[in-house]
Amino acid sequence: MKLFFFGFSRIAVFAFVLSACTQGEAQIILAGAGSYATERPAGTKGPPTTIYKTGRVPGKMPSNDWWSSLAWASNSFSHYPHPLAVKTEPSGLRIAYPGANIVANSKGIFGLMPGGTDDFTLGHSAQTNFGKALVDGFSDWFLDVLFATNQQSLRVSYGHGSPFVYALYAGGTPRLAFSSVPRVWSGSEPDATLGVTVNGRHFGLFAPTGSTWRGFGTKAFTCDTVGKAYFSLAVLPDNQESTLSLFRRFAHAHVTGSRIEWGYEPATSDVTTTFRFTTKSHEGDESATLSGLYPHQWRNTSATLLPASYNSVRGVMKLAQGSAFTTRMKFPGVLPVLPNAGGRTPEQMSALLQPELNKPAFVTADTYWDGKQLGKLATLIPIAEQYALTNAADTLRDRLRARLEDWFSATATNGAAKSKALFHNDERVGTLIGYPASYGSDTELNDHHFHYGYFIKAAAEIARHDPAWASDARWGAMVKLLIRDVVSPDHGDAMFPFLRCFDPYAGHSWASGTSHFPDGNNNESSSEAMNAWTGLILWAEATGDRALRDLGVFLFTTEMNTIQEYWFDVRDENHPAAFTASVATMIWGGKGANETWFTPDPQLVHGINWLPMHGGSLYLGHFPAYAEKNYRALVAEFKDGDRFDNWPDIAWMYRALSDPRDAIRLYEAADPAKKIEDGNTRANVAHWIYNLDALGKPDRSLTADHPLHAVFQNAGVRTYVFWNLTDRLITTTFSDGQKVSATKRGPATVRRTMKLSR
Repeated sequence: MKLFFFGFSRIAVFAFVLSACTQGEAQIILAGAGSYATERPAGTKGPPTTIYKTGRVPGKMPSNDWWSSLAWASNSFSHYPHPLAVKTEPSGLRIAYPGANIVANSKGIFGLMPGGTDDFTLGHSAQTNFGKALVDGFSDWFLDVLFATNQQSLRVSYGHGSPFVYALYAGGTPRLAFSSVPRVWSGSEPDATLGVTVNGRHFGLFAPTGSTWRGFGTKAFTCDTVGKAYFSLAVLPDNQESTLSLFRRFAHAHVTGSRIEWGYEPATSDVTTTFRFTTKSHEGDESATLSGLYPHQWRNTSATLLPASYNSVRGVMKLAQGSAFTTRMKFPGVLPVLPNAGGRTPEQMSALLQPELNKPAFVTADTYWDGKQLGKLATLIPIAEQYALTNAADTLRDRLRARLEDWFSATATNGAAKSKALFHNDERVGTLIGYPASYGSDTELNDHHFHYGYFIKAAAEIARHDPAWASDARWGAMVKLLIRDVVSPDHGDAMFPFLRCFDPYAGHSWASGTSHFPDGNNNESSSEAMNAWTGLILWAEATGDRALRDLGVFLFTTEMNTIQEYWFDVRDENHPAAFTASVATMIWGGKGANETWFTPDPQLVHGINWLPMHGGSLYLGHFPAYAEKNYRALVAEFKDGDRFDNWPDIAWMYRALSDPRDAIRLYEAADPAKKIEDGNTRANVAHWIYNLDALGKPDRSLTADHPLHAVFQNAGVRTYVFWNLTDRLITTTFSDGQKVSATKRGPATVRRTMKLSR
């Protein structure tokens, strides 16, 4: 079943906003049983007041994108539409191809924008100082930028994967200022098309038919376009005439729009993603384009790939031609938590749960740290249920429900407007901000998928038992607002931008809202992004929302593939040999880095891409050889080997994916008083490692026709797991024909001896 971006209908989006009332100066908007404020609490901060855009930009401005610095920051930062790197200058767009000079060491992989004026600046013959560039339009992975002063203007368009930069001129013609005198290896002054090399990088320059050039032998070329307003250029894979001829064919079919479509077929567990281009032909009749596909795309497409390719900090980008291409990936399933396979007894788990039950209610901190506590409770509840610890599960569920309802209400029990533990809708920017905020979630729109992902997953746990609680008339309205803030699937959403935190072409999320960095945008904790998508799938299943389910499956499956490719490089093909670390902890536009924002401690450097550990974390063990390699790297990097003293629980749980017996050894040898990660519990640790010892390793070779599934393999025995969220009989069929039935809520398992092929 293919779904085209809608996710929510306009009617459904606004049906649950019931009324508004005024509390002092703050207007409170009711959303089901919950509410949010239209004014920030006194003394708090909000997003930037200036957005660099023209009047042509409709709707809400996206944040958390690869080009966000252009709209939200000072306009002085590079951004990275691989294979290119670009930067706006007062004189025009500076363009470079960093792929030719990527370097690496133990700290990172670097393909940054070169310094100075490399490789050249695309400017305007009649204007050398435009001042600030403005966002003049955007689509799903393409961008329009306007340089304008008086009657002179330059409008450029470029996007992820495209080797082209397209330009439209008014009041002048193209002027290219090179960092050194380029070598012209194809064409001459009377030719519209030139092949040039500068700093060892090859480019095609494509002027309208009849155009002529001047400036050969100097560092500045100017083109007379004979009254025509269009122009394009491209980075070329080589300096062959045949390559230049190929690019000339597509050069004047300017990309004017890019659009993503996704679909999920439960019967086969296939996730299809189609990338469509809209073009305008300024001359000729070509309507297609050329695009460079990232490794996660070309590994999963049947599109014909050309022999040409580019180097990038993500690995080799392979060239495809056409007006669309489609990828097909397998969704591996998620679970609320692992099933109880006899790893622990009810008495043992009861003792581990007791400290959590004895803890006092936590005091409001901020959306991230409160979110982690919500996530902790959401994981403990289904664990307690599986050991028939009903009272413990009920107590934890009551706490979780009360805490969520507190955050989802902008007023106190007496009706007064609250100053903390509430959400505020910034209508000007188009975002929902929780206060207290943290890590720039307010001022820079950072990390919303990290923070709100915990809330969504916690709400899914309540909905699993109480679907009425999750209805739009009650608390589901607020949950859906959080989802829309993070990843609205509707291009026409009047409140929020489309897929705020997720980059559909790059295939992963971005953490920085404003991206005010010379290295581009960044994303550190890929596992917290996966926590959000797991929560979205669980919420959608619990509430019967197929459109949201398919959105969550698309996000989970796509980001999972990019994590395996770019963070972990499980096939050892994308990271340069000189990058000796086992993981690129932070992915940036222009680099991959083995570091975190907050510490050089290798336990945390590794652990930040593992936590939180739950039933959606099994992808971390899909490549057992890599899981072993990554764990061994941590042991080698840590001063005390495997005697972990910071987030030891996260390391134990990751270790269990490759060697659960060793994880048990580490767990049992550790001091029971040893502090564990703040978002985790000893009950979750024990449930995870002891049951993985019984279940075995995750088996990614099999899938099922229901999203809540997993398969494990242990000593020739497969365990098939399916989780029923309803009170009716459901039978799930796995891809090898095995069927698992469940007549009530909870997990159902079947164990079968594996058939050995000859």
